[in-house]
Amino acid sequence: MQKLIYVLLAVLWTTSALCADSPSTPDKGVVAPAGSGWPDSKQMERDLQRLPWKQFRSVIEAVPKMKADVDAYGPAGWKFVEGRYKTHAWKKGIDKLDDDQKQRLADLIRIAKSAK
Repeated sequence: MQKLIYVLLAVLWTTSALCADSPSTPDKGVVAPAGSGWPDSKQMERDLQRLPWKQFRSVIEAVPKMKADVDAYGPAGWKFVEGRYKTHAWKKGIDKLDDDQKQRLADLIRIAKSAK
């Protein structure tokens, strides 16, 4: 049993050493979010904060993860957000979204901005 553990450790060490020495090449199929044409989370936060309350609320309600964060506090949560949404830090919540949700949020913000 002890020999098996030593063999496994040696294999893991060797594999990690080989991986560290090999040059990394970026995957051509993977695109970085910054270059994908939609704004970063800081820009989305600023754009959200510039929306009027009704548009802001409709955008947040359309993104289930962000809506759930506010709904967790019930009606008082929405009252709190209404009073502070222009100064609240939304970036952390936006960063927690997956890429599809971020894209949806960016699209919704763009639509809301153009509907002003």
